[in-house]
Amino acid sequence: MEYYNLEICGLKRQLPIVYLGPKMRIASLSLLGDVELVEKASRELLQKVENIDYDYFVGPEVKVVPLLHEMSRLSQKKRYIVCRKSIKGYMINPLILHPSSPFKKLRSLIIDGADKKVIENKKVIVLDDVVTTGTTISAVEQLMDKAGAKVVAACAILKQGSAQIKDLIYLGNLPIFTD
Repeated sequence: MEYYNLEICGLKRQLPIVYLGPKMRIASLSLLGDVELVEKASRELLQKVENIDYDYFVGPEVKVVPLLHEMSRLSQKKRYIVCRKSIKGYMINPLILHPSSPFKKLRSLIIDGADKKVIENKKVIVLDDVVTTGTTISAVEQLMDKAGAKVVAACAILKQGSAQIKDLIYLGNLPIFTD
């Protein structure tokens, strides 16, 4: 197994390099279980959004949930919104964004009807762990628009590759490896 040595937020991590396609590999970051990285990245991202007026953080499941939680806790927000990839039994009147042509590889994104009521006419910041193409953030932004929320910023811990994502707030870069 090959690894990429990442330095971010004063921390060092060895990320496994995994294949995304026959000739493309990425360094894979997982926030799940990494309390130290989540805490430090949350503090640094909050500094970058301190002058932005917002009500809630929102992001896709699952790997971003620790970041959503910690940034909400540190900023004393009492709630955050998780965009699910499938309808759950507890959901009442879920709001669904079905993938359109630019999002074909992405599954549907869903929020519970109760969450829709919470964010309607509110300002949200979209969070992600790693942004490579911007597809996920764009889909979350579309879902927020459909929910009646205004996206005021998009943040990630890392931007991967050389894609230009307009106004993305991020802490560092990851390369994409091609064979």
